[in-house]
Amino acid sequence: MNIIVTGSIAYDYLMSFPGSLGEQIMPDQLERLSLSFLVDTMDKRQGGCAPNIAYTLALLGEKPRLMGSVGLDFGDYRQWLESVGVDTSLVALSKDKFTASFFCTTDQKNCQIASFYGGAMSDAAKLSISKIKPKPDIVIISPNDPAAMLKYADECRTKKIRFIFDPGQQVARYSGEELKKGILGANIVICNNYEFGLIQKKTGLSESDILEQSEALIVTLGAKGSMVLTKDQRYDVIAVPENHVVDPTGVGDAFRGGLLKGIAMGANWVTCARIGSVAATYALEHVGGLSHKYTLAAFKRRYHKHFGKADDYSILNLS
Repeated sequence: MNIIVTGSIAYDYLMSFPGSLGEQIMPDQLERLSLSFLVDTMDKRQGGCAPNIAYTLALLGEKPRLMGSVGLDFGDYRQWLESVGVDTSLVALSKDKFTASFFCTTDQKNCQIASFYGGAMSDAAKLSISKIKPKPDIVIISPNDPAAMLKYADECRTKKIRFIFDPGQQVARYSGEELKKGILGANIVICNNYEFGLIQKKTGLSESDILEQSEALIVTLGAKGSMVLTKDQRYDVIAVPENHVVDPTGVGDAFRGGLLKGIAMGANWVTCARIGSVAATYALEHVGGLSHKYTLAAFKRRYHKHFGKADDYSILNLS
């Protein structure tokens, strides 16, 4: 399947705080909030929503095409992505900016405070879905330059390209009307439960409003798994238990990569979300969104351990 993955391409600076971030915030002093955290560790990793999603797809046997805008410091990152099976031919190089950067502090409860520097990502709106040959089978529009995301959504609707709209952290940036422009008419809408609450608050859209024009609304629920809503039914899918928790960065992106793999296989919604659940747990057990790896056979064993062998994931035909 010709899968186009759009979104941020970035370097991640991941830090750990040996306590609770929430305990440092005084609700009655929010108007004068001024905090600095002394962290125990810092790790620089290759990241960004789009490579995280594309990497999971590559691990699961697909050849995704990555689309985004990067800076002068992207050379080694591009070589690595190509080496793991991600097509970077649609990645555009900015000659006067650095690649976007994500700065994230995680506490002992896996709560996070993060900042994002856009850098070369600001050029993403210069790219076009409409110009891609051959025509994509499906596009995921993950968090990226806000204007670029809305442009891609409009192009997909115009060209009748099936697409997933994944507003992510840009929910906070968009107005209600902007969110509607991305969401309404998307074939699939995906977000976490907190983001969905903000979407409802900003847009006034209900689940049924979204599903009038979409195949599915998928809401991830962290440790509680995910729910898939269609016009006719709700499906609840459990999270796969982790062997150990290391870092939540990139977990949601891995879920999306697994979900897309299920879609590429022609699987039902439950199976798609279950594949996403397994992929997400692998990411949770490692630092960043790109440091884990597995074989298809190992992935299938873990899937069957938690969801059984009768499921239609067997259509993958692994020995």
